[in-house]
Amino acid sequence: MSAAPRHRVALLYGLLLLFFCGGADGSEVPPPQNVTTKTLNTNYTLSWDWAPGAAGTHAVTFTTQYVLNHQLNRKPPNWITACNQTSHRSCDLTRFKLFFWGNFMLRVRATVDGRHSEWAQKEFCPKEEAFIGPPDVTLHVTGTSLEVSIKDPVFKYSELREVYTVATYNITYWKSSPKEEVKKILETRQDRVVLNNLDPMSEYCVQVQIIYEMNPRPGEYSDVVCEHTGDVDAAPWVAAVVAFVVMATVVALVVTLVVYWTRISKFLCPEVVLPPHFKESLLPANPSIYPVSLPSEHCDQVSIIADHRTEEEEEGGCSTQPDTSQEGG
Repeated sequence: MSAAPRHRVALLYGLLLLFFCGGADGSEVPPPQNVTTKTLNTNYTLSWDWAPGAAGTHAVTFTTQYVLNHQLNRKPPNWITACNQTSHRSCDLTRFKLFFWGNFMLRVRATVDGRHSEWAQKEFCPKEEAFIGPPDVTLHVTGTSLEVSIKDPVFKYSELREVYTVATYNITYWKSSPKEEVKKILETRQDRVVLNNLDPMSEYCVQVQIIYEMNPRPGEYSDVVCEHTGDVDAAPWVAAVVAFVVMATVVALVVTLVVYWTRISKFLCPEVVLPPHFKESLLPANPSIYPVSLPSEHCDQVSIIADHRTEEEEEGGCSTQPDTSQEGG
């Protein structure tokens, strides 16, 4: 056999071997690309890219799994499937409540017409990748002061303070005016802060960010909230008058109750006294008019028997005996 036929046979053999062996180990299907994670608060999402047309006319699905890094040494590792045969280019891992301080290995592969690609892996550390969401901020005006109320972002399966125990609020506030004002920053762990010594009848804006020293990623800023301060003289005077009126009213009520308690109690719960003519009409003038219940009489049956004694017997007594002594003599 010449060299050319031998080369053709070898090439055909190689193609057949690549076709059958390649379909078995998944090398024909390209793996997902650009595997990334997005972490906001404790919401975790794994996403990836897939080359358009890589599967041809066939449908492609993806399977996502995760495992703790220290379990990779086990044979085999205990991989947990998060999303199985999904057509989406992402997988939500939030419902699995991954430990915030743990280290995980994530992987995803593509499946086309029963053939699998190789696994594309990514190491995932929530504490290092998490962004803290923006808080909600509301302002309350009291004279020339602004009370800042901060509400933590909503975590799906926990609270902010359960994850970030020593998180602080970075409060930035400034006076809104055509002239550029210097922004002032206040750091605190309290969710209610009063900004004092502000200019009266002026608009101030506030923005809050949550920061955590062990998290290298800064938290997201809240929306800018603005409010006008009140008059420097009117607001304290009104507040003082209202407080005085309330306290005076409370003291007057207490004193009135203590001093006039007897009269008030008699007024609220009066004694019932009937007029004399009502009493006379209700009470009987002669108690004997009411029948007196007598004890019931018990009668026994009596039978009368006639007495047939003679007159002599009646004159002699109840009983006479014959004189036996004379008959014997």
